[in-house]
Amino acid sequence: MHVIRVNDRVHMVTGTNVNWALVSDGTALTLVDTGYLNDSAALLASITAIGRRPEDVTAILLTHAHLDHIGGVPAMVDRFGTPVLTGAEEARHARREYLEQITPVEMLRLCGHAPSRRWVLDTVRAVFPRIRMSLREVGVVPPNVPLDVPGGLVAVPTPGHTSGHTAYLMPSTGVLFSGDALVTGHPTSRRGEGPQRLPEVFNTSEQGTADAIASLREVPADTLVPGHGGLARGPLSGMVDAALR
Repeated sequence: MHVIRVNDRVHMVTGTNVNWALVSDGTALTLVDTGYLNDSAALLASITAIGRRPEDVTAILLTHAHLDHIGGVPAMVDRFGTPVLTGAEEARHARREYLEQITPVEMLRLCGHAPSRRWVLDTVRAVFPRIRMSLREVGVVPPNVPLDVPGGLVAVPTPGHTSGHTAYLMPSTGVLFSGDALVTGHPTSRRGEGPQRLPEVFNTSEQGTADAIASLREVPADTLVPGHGGLARGPLSGMVDAALR
């Protein structure tokens, strides 16, 4: 676990090849994504590391329902009853009314590339033994309006990586939590570091992913907290252009 202070209200935390974020508003917190199942202890530790308690998390916002983003939900919901929220379409995905996720066969095909092979091994360790997971109670957030959660985040629809993928903007600080719509690196990427889309195998719609990235060009943010890769600062329009090249 690695905790980065983004500003006086936001921290980005890196677990097993994935990030989650903590947004402070007084003593209350919003948690954006939760890492893998076996990151759960690190998730709880990250909250105490910034001087808060897990009970202070009053909402979990999910960008999407892949295993590396929902794995820590049970640790919060079962012990603290924390409400879980996401976009309407992604709530269906979280309940596993359908599944959009890389398959075991597709993962095996990545193993010819050494960094990707390490990612596959990390992933197996991070999800085992609970390789299948669904969420029972998931609330729905409306798009493009400030939410009644600490930080007043705004849901920004970004379908493509999954059909209901949602990013979140914190207007008061100019921070965009982009999930997997726009990342800055990944162990399987051959583009190195910097704004980019995830490799095609991870995306439900490659064109949708490109369109989602393009839609972020005018979002008023200058700080990017991605689902994968490092923190990025600067005009979001430049990050979008770099990712689409």
